[in-house]
Amino acid sequence: MADILPFHQRRAPARDDEAEPLWREVLGRSLRSARENQGERLVDVAERAGISPQYLSEIERGRKEPSSEMIAAVTGALGVNLAGLLSEIAGDMRRISVVGPRPTRRPAGPVLMAA
Repeated sequence: MADILPFHQRRAPARDDEAEPLWREVLGRSLRSARENQGERLVDVAERAGISPQYLSEIERGRKEPSSEMIAAVTGALGVNLAGLLSEIAGDMRRISVVGPRPTRRPAGPVLMAA
């Protein structure tokens, strides 16, 4: 049998159809919030963590998926408890996530039939 593959069109998602944020995005927001709450500059935290300010900026913006070692270095530079931060992120993800499976919908636009 053939599968039906939808053509994904670029358009702004409807409010109830928005994608959940990625873990790295929630992590980045939490790290940035911790840094700003302490009145720290990105450059200073990056230097103490042993990473470039550009890389820390990309982590904070959710653009990079840092390794566990990088996360530990940044939390250490901030003086933030790693376990507490991860627990906070897990709670944020639970609050953000949609309860139950999303309903499946038929494609609205053109479809590609593949054999």
